[in-house]
Amino acid sequence: MLSKLHMDLIDFFNKNKEELLREWENSIVISNGDPYKEKIGLNGIAIFNIVLTMHTMTEEELLETIQKYALEISEERALANINIGDFVYNVNLGRSVLYSYLSKSGLVWADLQESINKINFCFDKFLYYAVTHYTEAKNKIIEEKTMFIDSTHQDRLTLLGQMTSSFIHEFRNPMTSIQGFIQLLKADHPEMKYLDIISSELDQLNFRISQFLLLSKKELIGKEKEQFNQNKLIDEVLNFLYPSILDGKVKIKKDIVDEITLFGYADEMRQVFINIIFNAIDVLNHHRVPNPTIEIKCTIDNNSHVVLSISNNGPMIPAELSKTIFEPFFTTKKLGTGLGLFVCKEIIEKHKGELTCLSTPDLTVFTIKLPLAASPI
Repeated sequence: MLSKLHMDLIDFFNKNKEELLREWENSIVISNGDPYKEKIGLNGIAIFNIVLTMHTMTEEELLETIQKYALEISEERALANINIGDFVYNVNLGRSVLYSYLSKSGLVWADLQESINKINFCFDKFLYYAVTHYTEAKNKIIEEKTMFIDSTHQDRLTLLGQMTSSFIHEFRNPMTSIQGFIQLLKADHPEMKYLDIISSELDQLNFRISQFLLLSKKELIGKEKEQFNQNKLIDEVLNFLYPSILDGKVKIKKDIVDEITLFGYADEMRQVFINIIFNAIDVLNHHRVPNPTIEIKCTIDNNSHVVLSISNNGPMIPAELSKTIFEPFFTTKKLGTGLGLFVCKEIIEKHKGELTCLSTPDLTVFTIKLPLAASPI
């Protein structure tokens, strides 16, 4: 049963309802681009009706009603992409207008304290529910947009992979023939100059286009995973890169545990070692580092994983770039493809491993962690 004071208060608000809402609506902040601006007045009425009926409901019913309207309105605010500060300002403006009219009611202010507390309770809870849901709704919208962007980006990468795979297979056929004829020329004319250089350049070209081919393949068709010796593979890579190492006067240091056996695709892992070591050589040459050095270290972690680090004493990778070096098409080289490190990470993760980079002013270290052959992939 409502008290006489509550009845008088409700009667006063009902008599002044239209004028009160008009004053509030004339003062609120509305964005021109708000698709729901026509509903703002209705939202004000909804909040006002909660105040009118607050004394007729239990606290549980009141909270349920406040939450229902708050969620609906905050969903609209999030979809409208309106500054939440404007929304909070408008709601509090409604509270101020209510108090302004309440001071003209003629009712004893001290007697109204219970009603004032309840009005504050309604507005505070409404803002709490609305702002909380608004944040969740905005995060959901951002997440959905991010997922769409990622999906679109992945679709483009897949298409690019399919296109490059088809192109490279066609490109490799004549290149294989050229390599074959070079071998014949070497056999028939061993004294002929430049054949070794041509062969080496073709090997480099084959290595480069393999980076594109690996983009579109999660598993190599027609090939099975096998056990292979990591140390032997590293030695092969160093021999392959020896001309570049010699040309750049780079010192190679090795501290490798003997007989490390891995399980997977040896030619893919060869690609990883070539990419990382060749990048280090290129950086050391480009920046003309004094006493250029590449150090290759290897340890066994818990008898289950091999940890291989390849470090160089070149310049530090800037902090703002360190988070993007493994992304596709990121490069600081004028003629770089930006695929080398991306391909490396793809290959290592395909082999159930991890590839990380830590760069300081003194040293840049790429660390590869892979399961040993005893731990099936």
